[in-house]
Amino acid sequence: MQACYHTYMYGSKPLMEEPALKPEMLDIAREIVRTSLVWDNHACMPLRPEDHSFLPQLEDVRASGVNVISLNVGFGPQGPDEHLAMLDSFSNWVSSHSDDYLLIQSIADVETAQKSKRLGVMFDVEGMVPLDNGRIDLVEAFRTRGVGWMLVAYNRNNDAGGGCAEEEDLGLSTYGRKVIAEMNRVGMIVCCSHTGHRTAMEVMEASCDPVIFSHSNAKAIWDHYRNIPDELIKACAATGGVVGVNGLSSFLGNRDASPGRVAEHIDHMVQLVGPAHVGIGLDYVFDRKELEEYLATMKETFPNDASLQEPMDFAHPSQMAEIAAHLLERGYSDSDVRLILGGNWLRVAAAVWR
Repeated sequence: MQACYHTYMYGSKPLMEEPALKPEMLDIAREIVRTSLVWDNHACMPLRPEDHSFLPQLEDVRASGVNVISLNVGFGPQGPDEHLAMLDSFSNWVSSHSDDYLLIQSIADVETAQKSKRLGVMFDVEGMVPLDNGRIDLVEAFRTRGVGWMLVAYNRNNDAGGGCAEEEDLGLSTYGRKVIAEMNRVGMIVCCSHTGHRTAMEVMEASCDPVIFSHSNAKAIWDHYRNIPDELIKACAATGGVVGVNGLSSFLGNRDASPGRVAEHIDHMVQLVGPAHVGIGLDYVFDRKELEEYLATMKETFPNDASLQEPMDFAHPSQMAEIAAHLLERGYSDSDVRLILGGNWLRVAAAVWR
């Protein structure tokens, strides 16, 4: 697989030596956010059907200038009924608040959300477990209901492929190849976050469309099983895909979820593959208590890992302007920042969504 990318040298600053942002630089960044497509490609609302108590927090996201956000509707071992119930719940809420929010099912919807200053809401599925036992028909059903991307495995192995937390990654299965072929057919983006590294490489070789890592950080910056090596970053770019940097302190490293630390991971990837293949998927968790309950009760899904037990912090989607300002401080051009904020996700969606 021939990599198609360029090397950019913006003069990365040493870790932990980020200067305070200059007020004028933050003003420029805010204007870029105001006039750009800003797309956060992954966030986590509580997965409790008809519990809409946290959804009003999306107003802070909308008011900050974010145009599109992807909410997960299920992960790990959760089955098809649970995913479909969450799709119904979120979709109904978005529809009943149509003055400020818009369900994203197409590129035209993205453009409409941006022009009307509504927050576009799309959905994602974290792992192919709901398709186990041959439920490939659900791929099209999910796509028609607003699911823009689906990842292969969530930490652990499933029928489709290997997870990143397993001792042995068995690779992409024959069944997994059939699922990817169906995703290519219906226009759903294939995602390799949380997926084993061997499986991810085989996915990128199997897919006819660009492949993404919606919320994965650089292993070269912080050595964590959830982060991905340079080899996978380059392979993703070679498919025409995008790696989205997440904002979770456990994966950013040094217990630091600051916008500057997010920019550190972005910058590392840009040095490898250029600004056209890096985006943002902050993985912000709106209900921390629910996350703590998952970590305590779903031991088979979440490894016994100290980084997940320590107090975790998250970069918030409303901090996009600060992330942009740190990139400007590093010498990034306005046009490159606009790509990273959302232009790259739009390009991939335009290439894949039907």
